[in-house]
Amino acid sequence: MKQIISTLSTLLLILSAATVFAQTSDNTRYVDPFIGTTNYSVCNPGAVLPHGLMSVVPFNVMGSDLNVKDKDSGWWSAPYEYNNKYFTGFAHVTLSGVGCPEMCSLLIMPTTGTLDIDYRSYGSEYTDEVARPGYYSNRLTKYGVRCEATSTMRTSIERFTFPAGRANLLFNLGNALSNEVGATLRRVSATEFEGMRLLGTFCYNPQAVFPMYFVVRVSKTPKQSGYWKKQPELKGAAKDWDVHSGKYKIYSNYGRDMAGNDIGYFMSFDLQEAEQVEVQVGVSFVSIANARQNLDAEQPTRNFARVEQEAHDAWAETLGRISVEGGTEEQRRVFYTALYHTQIHPNILQDVNGEYPRMEGDETLKTSTNRYTVFSLWDTYRNLAQLQTLLFPDKQEQMIGSMIDMYKEWGWMPKWELYGRETWTMEGDPSIPIITDAWLKGLRGFDINTAYKAFHASATLPGKLNKMRPDIDPYYTLGYIPMGVYAADQSGDNSVSHALEYYVADNALSMLAQSLGKTADAKLFRQRSLGYRHYYSKESGTLRPIQKDGKFLSPFNPEDGADFSNAPGFHEGSAWNYTFYVPHDIAGLAKLMGGRKQFVDKLQMVFDKNLYDPANEPDIAYPYLFSYFEGEEWRTQQTVSRLLQKYYKAQPDGIPGNDDCGTMSAWALFSMMGLYPDCPGSPYYTLTTPVFSKVTLHLDPRYYPDGDIVITTDRTSPSQLYIDSMTLGGKRLNGYRVSHKQLMEGRILDMRLKKFLY
Repeated sequence: MKQIISTLSTLLLILSAATVFAQTSDNTRYVDPFIGTTNYSVCNPGAVLPHGLMSVVPFNVMGSDLNVKDKDSGWWSAPYEYNNKYFTGFAHVTLSGVGCPEMCSLLIMPTTGTLDIDYRSYGSEYTDEVARPGYYSNRLTKYGVRCEATSTMRTSIERFTFPAGRANLLFNLGNALSNEVGATLRRVSATEFEGMRLLGTFCYNPQAVFPMYFVVRVSKTPKQSGYWKKQPELKGAAKDWDVHSGKYKIYSNYGRDMAGNDIGYFMSFDLQEAEQVEVQVGVSFVSIANARQNLDAEQPTRNFARVEQEAHDAWAETLGRISVEGGTEEQRRVFYTALYHTQIHPNILQDVNGEYPRMEGDETLKTSTNRYTVFSLWDTYRNLAQLQTLLFPDKQEQMIGSMIDMYKEWGWMPKWELYGRETWTMEGDPSIPIITDAWLKGLRGFDINTAYKAFHASATLPGKLNKMRPDIDPYYTLGYIPMGVYAADQSGDNSVSHALEYYVADNALSMLAQSLGKTADAKLFRQRSLGYRHYYSKESGTLRPIQKDGKFLSPFNPEDGADFSNAPGFHEGSAWNYTFYVPHDIAGLAKLMGGRKQFVDKLQMVFDKNLYDPANEPDIAYPYLFSYFEGEEWRTQQTVSRLLQKYYKAQPDGIPGNDDCGTMSAWALFSMMGLYPDCPGSPYYTLTTPVFSKVTLHLDPRYYPDGDIVITTDRTSPSQLYIDSMTLGGKRLNGYRVSHKQLMEGRILDMRLKKFLY
């Protein structure tokens, strides 16, 4: 009987959750996918589902000489840039908000008239762009063709509406954002072909390559079809070939296999006015057979409207996890677009049959749940992981499960994993605070003991055996990393940045060890996390690189690196961008600086002199550090409000920089709700003034049975900036920092606001 009652209770909770989510309003109307498509944010307006493997995106970053973006001198990490207006096709399987070029292959381009297969001339300007969650369209001015795209989890469907006359579809496998080249093609029938495109070398790791398999189906039988291949140009001696130049050769009387670095397939039709041709694409990172199975399963019939509606519905459910009242129309657009951006990555990797490529291996494995990929952990461990734990705990458990399985498959947790390959981008040991955060907040649907085994290894193994922390030896013996120990890429010596990341990870590992009853480990890792003190220089008032002889680097300018250039000891930032990145020991850092007043004055100076970088991760939690000191919380409220107004707008440049798989969007999302997880791995939030009068977090009752979280204020105008008093669960709050447990149990957080400090 107890088991029956328990089962019924669980079912009621699930039904209750479904009812709550079903009753929420359709927030897709507030999403503007064009936000973040310029200003180096590298988002795109393409069609994708929440955490979908397939994304289909307008490709406009190269074309005619007037519209090309130079890969070496310009920002070329996205397939789309808002100010470019030269469309060269729809790209398939893309990344959102990343800092290095990758993916975006199999370009499908419609043209009319005489067949032209040279991307430098066949592209077109466009107008009438429309983008909403799961859908994109434009109109090509050169050809009068309307282009539309939508997607399922692993497939896409594009619809092209042509004028009367000759119409062409070009399937270009030569161009992509990837630094890799090479593809194969096979004609299956008059309306179907299949193949593989090699991708990878993300952030210039030459070994991180992988194949993407595809199957393409077209709704109409072409009048003519065939392959093309770029021929190497002979220069000088008989063996002096230039494989990057030469002319394209068309193979119209050949229908078997094709391979090469710059190949493609074309189809030509004779059409009536407004006649449509639809193209379906299925992809897999396992095999062509799986790509076909994905397409058969997710699009058993060709129905563009159905796929579009299902994409909309998936986004409506996802975006319905938060409801807001009050605020302006623009603030809602910023808010829900930010939520949209946070739910693109990580994306699923397994096919409909559960198969996926083994981490760093050639085998194919199988799962009965979701296997995730695209783990940009150096970015997302700071806030996006905490958002997933709060709003989507079921997915977070599966994502963590994927991370642990990666460890089981090749011996290491991921750092910046991409389609089964570790790219070793950036530094640190970021899986530790992500999994610790979820564990300390009550998530239990993953193997914590195996995770701890992985963490202990990366935190203790010597450098020659340690892929995660190759410079751990001096960190372990000295408590810090001197200059000249390790430099793996073009960024130079990043010794201080590396050590700071390890300190944060070790603090989280200490908390996890304590929760698991490993008190000796907890003490060891906590002590290690305090090694940042070695780097503090009273002379500069900042953290400062230490040379091998134990002396501080001299000469030294703490503002070096502020322009994103390489600064000795620091990665992608200056000493000021890193000096306050000790979130686990703010009191200790303040003591080093001479006390509370000196800490606050120095932190305020960072903002007053524009030394704060809102577009990169190390200092994004700085505004919340004021609230660690009683009486200074108003600075957090003021600073967060100013940063939101200045950098987050409902415009294409409305994200301050690289969105980093949703990390910058997560900053805006938390800040607009009025709470922020400023210490990775620690189950606490710092409070600030919400921009809305009411925020409701519709929590999953299977994980949070106490019910939704509601944040209310008496805000009636933007001028009500400062918090006068707060209650949680009807009880007065005396501080501006609450635990996750307090928030879940109190549920109703109410803030009374005022316009002025006094």
